[in-house]
Amino acid sequence: MTRAPKMLRLVTAFLGAMFVAAAVATAQKPLDRSKPLTDPANDPYTRGGKEKYVQAAGYASMGGFEFGAAPDTTAEVSALLPDVDIRWIETPHFELGIALPKVKVTKEEHKKVKAELTKLRKALPDVKPDTKVMDPWLRAHLYAQRLEEHYARVQELLGVTDETFAANKDIWDIGTPYWGIGPYMGQMGKFEVLLLPSEKAATRFLTARLGLTTKLSQRWNIRDRDSLCLIAHTGQGQLNVDEGMHGHVAFNVTQMMMNGYKHYSYDKPIWIREGAAHWFERNINPRFNTFDSSEGSAAQMFKKSDWKGPTLKLVKSSDAPSFASLVKMRTFAELERPHHLATWSIFDYLVQVHPEFLKTYLATVSGIKNEEHIDDATTLPDVQRALFKDELGMTYAQFERAWKAWVEETY
Repeated sequence: MTRAPKMLRLVTAFLGAMFVAAAVATAQKPLDRSKPLTDPANDPYTRGGKEKYVQAAGYASMGGFEFGAAPDTTAEVSALLPDVDIRWIETPHFELGIALPKVKVTKEEHKKVKAELTKLRKALPDVKPDTKVMDPWLRAHLYAQRLEEHYARVQELLGVTDETFAANKDIWDIGTPYWGIGPYMGQMGKFEVLLLPSEKAATRFLTARLGLTTKLSQRWNIRDRDSLCLIAHTGQGQLNVDEGMHGHVAFNVTQMMMNGYKHYSYDKPIWIREGAAHWFERNINPRFNTFDSSEGSAAQMFKKSDWKGPTLKLVKSSDAPSFASLVKMRTFAELERPHHLATWSIFDYLVQVHPEFLKTYLATVSGIKNEEHIDDATTLPDVQRALFKDELGMTYAQFERAWKAWVEETY
Protein backbone atom coordinates (compact mmCIF):
# COMPACT_ATOMS: atom_id res chain seq x y z
CA MET A 1 0.00 0.00 0.00
CA THR A 2 1.31 3.44 -0.85
CA ARG A 3 2.18 5.88 1.90
CA ALA A 4 1.77 9.63 1.56
CA PRO A 5 4.29 12.07 3.04
CA LYS A 6 3.26 13.49 6.37
CA MET A 7 2.66 16.94 4.96
CA LEU A 8 3.09 19.16 1.97
CA ARG A 9 4.51 22.52 2.99
CA LEU A 10 4.51 24.61 -0.14
CA VAL A 11 3.91 28.30 0.42
CA THR A 12 3.13 30.44 -2.61
CA ALA A 13 3.50 34.17 -3.06
CA PHE A 14 1.72 36.17 -5.73
CA LEU A 15 2.58 39.27 -7.74
CA GLY A 16 0.08 40.77 -10.16
CA ALA A 17 0.08 43.46 -12.80
CA MET A 18 -0.10 47.08 -11.73
CA PHE A 19 -3.79 47.73 -11.76
CA VAL A 20 -6.58 47.08 -9.29
CA ALA A 21 -10.20 46.23 -10.01
CA ALA A 22 -12.78 47.67 -7.65
CA ALA A 23 -14.20 45.08 -5.27
CA VAL A 24 -17.28 45.97 -3.30
CA ALA A 25 -18.88 44.55 -0.20
CA THR A 26 -21.06 41.49 -0.41
CA ALA A 27 -24.75 42.23 -0.77
CA GLN A 28 -27.54 39.96 -1.96
CA LYS A 29 -31.28 39.78 -1.50
CA PRO A 30 -32.11 36.43 0.10
CA LEU A 31 -34.60 34.05 -1.51
CA ASP A 32 -35.29 32.44 1.86
CA ARG A 33 -34.85 34.80 4.81
CA SER A 34 -35.03 31.93 7.27
CA LYS A 35 -31.68 30.60 6.04
CA PRO A 36 -28.16 32.04 5.68
CA LEU A 37 -27.15 33.68 2.40
CA THR A 38 -24.69 30.85 1.86
CA ASP A 39 -27.40 28.17 2.03
CA PRO A 40 -28.26 26.70 -1.40
CA ALA A 41 -31.82 27.84 -0.73
CA ASN A 42 -30.52 31.37 -1.37
CA ASP A 43 -28.63 30.56 -4.54
CA PRO A 44 -30.39 32.47 -7.34
CA TYR A 45 -28.67 30.52 -10.11
CA THR A 46 -29.89 27.05 -9.06
CA ARG A 47 -33.17 28.77 -8.11
CA GLY A 48 -32.85 27.88 -4.46
CA GLY A 49 -30.84 24.70 -4.89
CA LYS A 50 -33.37 22.93 -7.11
CA GLU A 51 -32.12 19.48 -8.07
CA LYS A 52 -32.77 20.12 -11.77
CA TYR A 53 -30.20 22.91 -11.91
CA VAL A 54 -27.75 21.30 -9.47
CA GLN A 55 -27.63 18.26 -11.73
CA ALA A 56 -27.44 20.38 -14.89
CA ALA A 57 -24.35 22.08 -13.48
CA GLY A 58 -22.81 18.66 -12.83
CA TYR A 59 -22.57 19.09 -9.06
CA ALA A 60 -22.41 16.19 -6.64
CA SER A 61 -23.64 18.37 -3.79
CA MET A 62 -23.79 21.92 -2.45
CA GLY A 63 -22.50 21.30 1.05
CA GLY A 64 -22.41 18.65 3.71
CA PHE A 65 -19.19 16.96 2.59
CA GLU A 66 -15.83 16.35 4.27
CA PHE A 67 -13.33 19.16 3.92
CA GLY A 68 -9.90 20.01 5.31
CA ALA A 69 -8.34 18.28 8.29
CA ALA A 70 -10.21 15.08 9.14
CA PRO A 71 -12.80 14.66 10.52
CA ASP A 72 -13.93 18.17 9.58
CA THR A 73 -16.83 18.76 7.21
CA THR A 74 -18.17 21.91 5.60
CA ALA A 75 -20.18 22.50 8.77
CA GLU A 76 -17.07 22.62 11.00
CA VAL A 77 -15.25 24.96 8.62
CA SER A 78 -18.22 27.31 8.42
CA ALA A 79 -18.52 27.25 12.22
CA LEU A 80 -14.82 28.10 12.55
CA LEU A 81 -15.33 31.12 10.26
CA PRO A 82 -18.82 32.36 11.22
CA ASP A 83 -18.19 35.83 9.83
CA VAL A 84 -17.16 34.46 6.41
CA ASP A 85 -19.82 33.66 3.82
CA ILE A 86 -18.62 30.39 2.29
CA ARG A 87 -20.51 28.85 -0.63
CA TRP A 88 -19.88 25.11 -0.79
CA ILE A 89 -19.93 23.19 -4.08
CA GLU A 90 -18.82 19.63 -4.82
CA THR A 91 -18.05 18.93 -8.48
CA PRO A 92 -16.95 15.64 -10.06
CA HIS A 93 -13.28 16.22 -9.10
CA PHE A 94 -13.28 19.04 -6.53
CA GLU A 95 -14.69 20.02 -3.16
CA LEU A 96 -14.89 23.79 -3.08
CA GLY A 97 -15.42 26.47 -0.48
CA ILE A 98 -15.73 29.83 -2.25
CA ALA A 99 -16.01 32.96 -0.10
CA LEU A 100 -15.08 35.60 -2.63
CA PRO A 101 -16.80 39.00 -2.51
CA LYS A 102 -18.67 40.38 -5.47
CA VAL A 103 -16.41 42.08 -7.95
CA LYS A 104 -16.67 44.36 -10.96
CA VAL A 105 -15.77 42.91 -14.33
CA THR A 106 -13.06 45.12 -15.83
CA LYS A 107 -12.92 46.05 -19.51
CA GLU A 108 -9.90 43.78 -19.94
CA GLU A 109 -11.75 40.83 -18.40
CA HIS A 110 -15.09 41.38 -20.10
CA LYS A 111 -14.60 39.30 -23.25
CA LYS A 112 -13.21 36.29 -21.37
CA VAL A 113 -15.76 36.45 -18.56
CA LYS A 114 -18.64 36.84 -21.02
CA ALA A 115 -17.54 33.69 -22.84
CA GLU A 116 -17.28 31.80 -19.54
CA LEU A 117 -20.68 32.97 -18.34
CA THR A 118 -22.26 32.16 -21.69
CA LYS A 119 -21.09 28.60 -21.23
CA LEU A 120 -22.26 28.54 -17.60
CA ARG A 121 -25.69 29.76 -18.69
CA LYS A 122 -26.30 26.48 -20.54
CA ALA A 123 -26.69 24.80 -17.15
CA LEU A 124 -27.86 27.79 -15.13
CA PRO A 125 -30.20 29.88 -17.34
CA ASP A 126 -30.43 32.81 -14.92
CA VAL A 127 -26.76 33.67 -15.48
CA LYS A 128 -26.34 36.96 -17.37
CA PRO A 129 -23.22 36.82 -19.57
CA ASP A 130 -23.04 40.62 -19.95
CA THR A 131 -23.11 41.31 -16.23
CA LYS A 132 -20.75 44.05 -15.08
CA VAL A 133 -20.65 42.80 -11.48
CA MET A 134 -20.26 39.20 -10.40
CA ASP A 135 -21.96 38.45 -7.08
CA PRO A 136 -20.63 35.84 -4.61
CA TRP A 137 -22.88 33.02 -5.81
CA LEU A 138 -22.02 33.67 -9.44
CA ARG A 139 -18.30 33.62 -8.63
CA ALA A 140 -18.72 30.32 -6.79
CA HIS A 141 -20.36 28.73 -9.82
CA LEU A 142 -17.78 30.25 -12.16
CA TYR A 143 -14.88 28.82 -10.16
CA ALA A 144 -16.55 25.42 -10.12
CA GLN A 145 -16.69 25.54 -13.91
CA ARG A 146 -13.15 26.90 -14.24
CA LEU A 147 -11.66 24.21 -12.05
CA GLU A 148 -13.36 21.36 -13.85
CA GLU A 149 -12.17 22.78 -17.18
CA HIS A 150 -8.66 23.12 -15.81
CA TYR A 151 -8.73 19.52 -14.58
CA ALA A 152 -9.66 18.41 -18.09
CA ARG A 153 -6.85 20.48 -19.66
CA VAL A 154 -4.22 18.99 -17.35
CA GLN A 155 -5.53 15.49 -18.02
CA GLU A 156 -5.36 16.14 -21.76
CA LEU A 157 -1.76 17.29 -21.47
CA LEU A 158 -0.92 14.13 -19.52
CA GLY A 159 -2.78 11.94 -21.99
CA VAL A 160 -5.11 10.45 -19.37
CA THR A 161 -8.84 10.41 -18.62
CA ASP A 162 -10.96 9.46 -15.62
CA GLU A 163 -11.08 5.94 -17.03
CA THR A 164 -7.31 5.69 -16.59
CA PHE A 165 -7.78 5.72 -12.81
CA ALA A 166 -11.23 4.13 -12.54
CA ALA A 167 -9.97 0.65 -11.62
CA ASN A 168 -7.65 1.89 -8.85
CA LYS A 169 -7.93 0.29 -5.40
CA ASP A 170 -6.73 1.57 -2.04
CA ILE A 171 -4.31 -1.37 -2.02
CA TRP A 172 -2.42 -1.83 -5.26
CA ASP A 173 -2.42 -5.27 -6.85
CA ILE A 174 1.24 -6.11 -7.46
CA GLY A 175 1.83 -7.14 -11.05
CA THR A 176 -0.71 -4.75 -12.55
CA PRO A 177 0.09 -1.31 -14.02
CA TYR A 178 0.30 1.24 -11.23
CA TRP A 179 -1.92 4.34 -11.56
CA GLY A 180 -2.26 5.23 -7.90
CA ILE A 181 -4.82 4.12 -5.36
CA GLY A 182 -7.85 6.28 -6.13
CA PRO A 183 -9.96 7.75 -8.95
CA TYR A 184 -8.78 11.36 -8.75
CA MET A 185 -5.52 11.32 -10.71
CA GLY A 186 -4.52 8.44 -8.43
CA GLN A 187 -5.68 10.06 -5.18
CA MET A 188 -8.51 8.60 -3.13
CA GLY A 189 -9.97 11.99 -2.24
CA LYS A 190 -11.08 14.86 -4.43
CA PHE A 191 -8.92 17.96 -4.71
CA GLU A 192 -10.00 20.69 -2.29
CA VAL A 193 -9.96 24.47 -2.76
CA LEU A 194 -10.84 27.11 -0.17
CA LEU A 195 -10.85 30.72 -1.39
CA LEU A 196 -11.24 33.28 1.40
CA PRO A 197 -11.88 37.05 1.39
CA SER A 198 -9.12 38.13 3.78
CA GLU A 199 -5.74 37.28 5.25
CA LYS A 200 -7.36 37.19 8.69
CA ALA A 201 -9.79 34.46 7.66
CA ALA A 202 -7.07 32.42 5.97
CA THR A 203 -4.66 32.57 8.91
CA ARG A 204 -7.45 31.65 11.31
CA PHE A 205 -8.21 28.52 9.29
CA LEU A 206 -4.57 27.60 8.74
CA THR A 207 -3.66 28.03 12.40
CA ALA A 208 -6.69 26.27 13.84
CA ARG A 209 -6.87 23.35 11.42
CA LEU A 210 -3.35 22.84 10.08
CA GLY A 211 -1.19 24.40 12.80
CA LEU A 212 0.41 26.86 10.35
CA THR A 213 1.30 30.52 10.78
CA THR A 214 1.86 31.48 7.14
CA LYS A 215 -0.06 34.43 5.67
CA LEU A 216 0.36 33.23 2.10
CA SER A 217 -1.47 30.67 -0.01
CA GLN A 218 -0.91 27.13 1.16
CA ARG A 219 -1.06 23.71 -0.47
CA TRP A 220 -1.49 20.88 2.00
CA ASN A 221 -1.73 17.10 2.01
CA ILE A 222 -4.74 15.90 4.03
CA ARG A 223 -3.32 12.43 4.73
CA ASP A 224 -6.29 10.94 6.54
CA ARG A 225 -8.53 11.45 3.51
CA ASP A 226 -5.82 11.28 0.83
CA SER A 227 -6.74 14.73 -0.51
CA LEU A 228 -4.61 17.67 -1.62
CA CYS A 229 -5.95 21.03 -0.49
CA LEU A 230 -5.37 24.66 -1.50
CA ILE A 231 -6.13 27.60 0.79
CA ALA A 232 -5.84 31.08 -0.78
CA HIS A 233 -7.14 34.55 0.06
CA THR A 234 -7.65 37.88 -1.69
CA GLY A 235 -5.44 39.89 0.69
CA GLN A 236 -2.20 39.20 -1.19
CA GLY A 237 -0.82 40.68 -4.41
CA GLN A 238 -3.61 41.43 -6.87
CA LEU A 239 -5.82 38.50 -5.97
CA ASN A 240 -8.74 40.85 -5.43
CA VAL A 241 -8.79 41.01 -9.24
CA ASP A 242 -10.75 38.08 -10.64
CA GLU A 243 -8.22 37.34 -13.39
CA GLY A 244 -5.45 37.34 -10.79
CA MET A 245 -7.25 34.85 -8.56
CA HIS A 246 -8.19 32.67 -11.52
CA GLY A 247 -4.56 32.32 -12.59
CA HIS A 248 -3.35 31.86 -9.03
CA VAL A 249 -5.77 28.99 -8.46
CA ALA A 250 -4.75 27.38 -11.77
CA PHE A 251 -1.07 27.66 -10.78
CA ASN A 252 -1.59 25.94 -7.46
CA VAL A 253 -4.03 23.29 -8.67
CA THR A 254 -1.57 22.41 -11.43
CA GLN A 255 1.06 21.83 -8.75
CA MET A 256 -1.33 19.60 -6.81
CA MET A 257 -2.39 17.61 -9.86
CA MET A 258 1.21 17.04 -10.90
CA ASN A 259 2.10 15.82 -7.42
CA GLY A 260 -1.12 13.81 -7.12
CA TYR A 261 -0.61 12.07 -10.48
CA LYS A 262 -0.40 8.33 -9.74
CA HIS A 263 -0.78 9.30 -6.07
CA TYR A 264 1.13 11.81 -3.96
CA SER A 265 3.73 9.60 -2.32
CA TYR A 266 6.69 11.90 -2.96
CA ASP A 267 7.33 15.30 -4.53
CA LYS A 268 7.71 15.27 -8.29
CA PRO A 269 10.69 17.21 -9.74
CA ILE A 270 10.46 20.92 -8.94
CA TRP A 271 11.49 22.10 -12.40
CA ILE A 272 8.61 20.39 -14.19
CA ARG A 273 5.98 21.35 -11.60
CA GLU A 274 6.97 25.01 -11.47
CA GLY A 275 7.26 25.18 -15.24
CA ALA A 276 3.84 23.60 -15.76
CA ALA A 277 2.22 25.85 -13.15
CA HIS A 278 3.66 28.99 -14.74
CA TRP A 279 2.60 27.80 -18.20
CA PHE A 280 -1.03 27.21 -17.25
CA GLU A 281 -1.30 30.42 -15.23
CA ARG A 282 0.22 32.58 -17.96
CA ASN A 283 -2.16 31.11 -20.53
CA ILE A 284 -4.98 32.67 -18.51
CA ASN A 285 -3.42 36.13 -18.22
CA PRO A 286 0.35 36.82 -18.37
CA ARG A 287 -0.06 39.99 -16.33
CA PHE A 288 -0.51 37.95 -13.17
CA ASN A 289 2.16 35.55 -11.97
CA THR A 290 2.62 33.30 -8.95
CA PHE A 291 6.01 32.27 -7.59
CA ASP A 292 6.68 29.41 -5.22
CA SER A 293 8.91 29.66 -2.19
CA SER A 294 9.72 27.35 0.69
CA GLU A 295 8.11 28.01 4.05
CA GLY A 296 9.85 30.88 5.83
CA SER A 297 11.60 32.21 2.72
CA ALA A 298 10.64 34.98 0.31
CA ALA A 299 9.80 34.10 -3.29
CA GLN A 300 11.79 35.64 -6.12
CA MET A 301 9.26 37.78 -7.97
CA PHE A 302 9.24 40.12 -10.96
CA LYS A 303 6.58 42.26 -12.58
CA LYS A 304 7.05 41.77 -16.32
CA SER A 305 4.12 40.26 -18.20
CA ASP A 306 6.36 39.57 -21.20
CA TRP A 307 8.59 36.62 -20.39
CA LYS A 308 9.68 35.78 -23.93
CA GLY A 309 11.97 38.78 -24.27
CA PRO A 310 13.71 38.26 -20.92
CA THR A 311 14.03 34.52 -21.63
CA LEU A 312 15.63 35.19 -25.01
CA LYS A 313 18.06 37.56 -23.35
CA LEU A 314 18.73 34.99 -20.64
CA VAL A 315 19.62 32.13 -22.99
CA LYS A 316 22.02 34.38 -24.87
CA SER A 317 23.81 35.30 -21.65
CA SER A 318 25.97 33.36 -19.27
CA ASP A 319 23.35 33.65 -16.52
CA ALA A 320 20.99 30.95 -17.77
CA PRO A 321 20.81 28.00 -15.37
CA SER A 322 21.94 24.73 -16.90
CA PHE A 323 19.26 22.11 -17.40
CA ALA A 324 21.32 19.72 -15.27
CA SER A 325 21.14 22.19 -12.37
CA LEU A 326 17.37 22.57 -12.79
CA VAL A 327 16.87 18.81 -12.60
CA LYS A 328 18.84 18.68 -9.34
CA MET A 329 16.76 21.33 -7.53
CA ARG A 330 15.24 20.05 -4.30
CA THR A 331 13.52 23.06 -2.68
CA PHE A 332 11.56 26.07 -3.86
CA ALA A 333 14.01 28.25 -1.92
CA GLU A 334 16.48 27.61 -4.76
CA LEU A 335 14.24 29.27 -7.33
CA GLU A 336 15.36 32.70 -8.52
CA ARG A 337 14.31 34.84 -11.46
CA PRO A 338 16.31 32.89 -14.10
CA HIS A 339 14.91 29.60 -12.83
CA HIS A 340 11.31 30.77 -13.19
CA LEU A 341 11.93 31.94 -16.75
CA ALA A 342 13.79 28.76 -17.65
CA THR A 343 11.30 26.28 -16.17
CA TRP A 344 8.37 28.06 -17.85
CA SER A 345 10.15 28.20 -21.19
CA ILE A 346 11.37 24.61 -21.10
CA PHE A 347 7.85 23.44 -20.36
CA ASP A 348 6.60 25.59 -23.25
CA TYR A 349 9.23 23.97 -25.48
CA LEU A 350 8.17 20.48 -24.46
CA VAL A 351 4.48 21.24 -25.08
CA GLN A 352 5.19 22.73 -28.50
CA VAL A 353 7.93 20.40 -29.76
CA HIS A 354 7.89 17.18 -27.70
CA PRO A 355 4.34 16.68 -26.36
CA GLU A 356 4.50 12.88 -26.45
CA PHE A 357 7.79 12.85 -24.59
CA LEU A 358 6.24 15.18 -22.00
CA LYS A 359 3.47 12.63 -21.39
CA THR A 360 5.99 9.81 -21.13
CA TYR A 361 8.24 11.81 -18.82
CA LEU A 362 5.47 12.73 -16.38
CA ALA A 363 4.04 9.21 -16.38
CA THR A 364 7.46 7.68 -15.71
CA VAL A 365 8.57 10.00 -12.88
CA SER A 366 5.20 9.43 -11.19
CA GLY A 367 4.49 6.31 -9.18
CA ILE A 368 8.06 4.99 -8.98
CA LYS A 369 8.37 1.88 -6.79
CA ASN A 370 11.41 0.00 -5.54
CA GLU A 371 12.05 -3.75 -5.59
CA GLU A 372 9.86 -4.17 -2.51
CA HIS A 373 7.03 -2.43 -4.39
CA ILE A 374 7.16 0.56 -2.05
CA ASP A 375 6.93 4.14 -3.32
CA ASP A 376 10.51 5.31 -3.60
CA ALA A 377 11.89 8.37 -5.38
CA THR A 378 15.56 7.71 -4.59
CA THR A 379 16.13 6.53 -8.15
CA LEU A 380 14.50 9.64 -9.63
CA PRO A 381 17.81 11.22 -10.82
CA ASP A 382 18.71 8.09 -12.76
CA VAL A 383 15.15 7.69 -14.08
CA GLN A 384 15.11 11.23 -15.45
CA ARG A 385 18.53 10.95 -17.08
CA ALA A 386 17.59 7.66 -18.75
CA LEU A 387 14.33 9.14 -20.03
CA PHE A 388 16.09 11.92 -21.92
CA LYS A 389 18.65 9.48 -23.33
CA ASP A 390 16.25 6.69 -24.28
CA GLU A 391 13.19 8.69 -25.39
CA LEU A 392 14.80 11.80 -26.90
CA GLY A 393 18.28 10.50 -27.60
CA MET A 394 19.77 13.49 -25.78
CA THR A 395 22.04 14.14 -22.85
CA TYR A 396 21.05 17.01 -20.58
CA ALA A 397 23.59 19.24 -22.34
CA GLN A 398 22.18 18.36 -25.76
CA PHE A 399 18.63 18.99 -24.59
CA GLU A 400 19.66 22.35 -23.18
CA ARG A 401 21.23 23.37 -26.50
CA ALA A 402 18.10 22.28 -28.38
CA TRP A 403 15.86 24.28 -26.04
CA LYS A 404 18.03 27.40 -26.34
CA ALA A 405 18.08 27.13 -30.13
CA TRP A 406 14.28 26.90 -30.11
CA VAL A 407 14.01 29.97 -27.87
CA GLU A 408 16.26 31.97 -30.21
CA GLU A 409 14.16 30.94 -33.19
CA THR A 410 10.72 31.26 -31.56
CA TYR A 411 10.91 34.06 -28.98
